[in-house]
Amino acid sequence: MIVRIKICGITNGGDALAAAQLGADAIGFIFASSPRQVSAEKVREIIDRLPPMIQTVGVFVDEDHERVTATANFCRLNLLQFHGSESVEYCASFDRKVIKAIRVGSSEDLRGLSEYSKVVDALLLDTFAPDQYGGTGITFDWNVALEAKKYGRIILAGGLNPENVTDAVKMVKPYAVDASSGLELSPGVKNHGKIAEFIEKVHQAAKQ
Repeated sequence: MIVRIKICGITNGGDALAAAQLGADAIGFIFASSPRQVSAEKVREIIDRLPPMIQTVGVFVDEDHERVTATANFCRLNLLQFHGSESVEYCASFDRKVIKAIRVGSSEDLRGLSEYSKVVDALLLDTFAPDQYGGTGITFDWNVALEAKKYGRIILAGGLNPENVTDAVKMVKPYAVDASSGLELSPGVKNHGKIAEFIEKVHQAAKQ
C-alpha cells in the first residue's frame, strides 16, 4: 500500500525544502485567512526553489474564481484545494486537479460527497470546528473516513501528528494523509524533526 503525504501550512522556503527532502509528496500553501496564510509572491518564490516531482497545492476558502485562477497561474500551482462551501459546479470549473475538503463532525457530513466525487480528484476529510476551516489540531471519528472511502480517493486530515498517524494509516488506509499544526513549533513554522518522524511512520504503517 502506498500512502501519499501532504505537508500543509508551509510559509517559508526552509520548511518547504525540508519537507521535500524528507519525502513529502505534496506541499500546501494557504491563501485564505489563517495564521498560516502566505502571499502569492512568497509562494511563487518558494515554488521556484523546490525540486521537481513535488506537487504544490493552493488552499482557498470561498474565493472568487478569477482570483483563484490568477493565483494558480502566477504561482504555478499543480492542484487546487477548496476548504469552504464551494459548490460542485464551482469545483468542476477549473482546469487543474481539485481537492474538495469536507469538515467532518459525523457521518451526516458525508451527504453530498457522491456529487463532488464526480468532479474532483480527491476528497479531504478534516475536523469540523465552528470557527475554523482547518488547522484545528483535533481528530475526528475515523470510522467516518472509512465510510467515505466508497466515494473515491480520501485524504485524511485533522489533528494528525507523529503520535497518532500510525493508527490512522492502519485503520483508514487512505489515499493520502495531510498534516499541518501537528508538525509545528508555532503556527506557520514547522518542526523538521516532527516532519521526518511523521513521514517515516506513514511509510512504516503503509507496509503493514
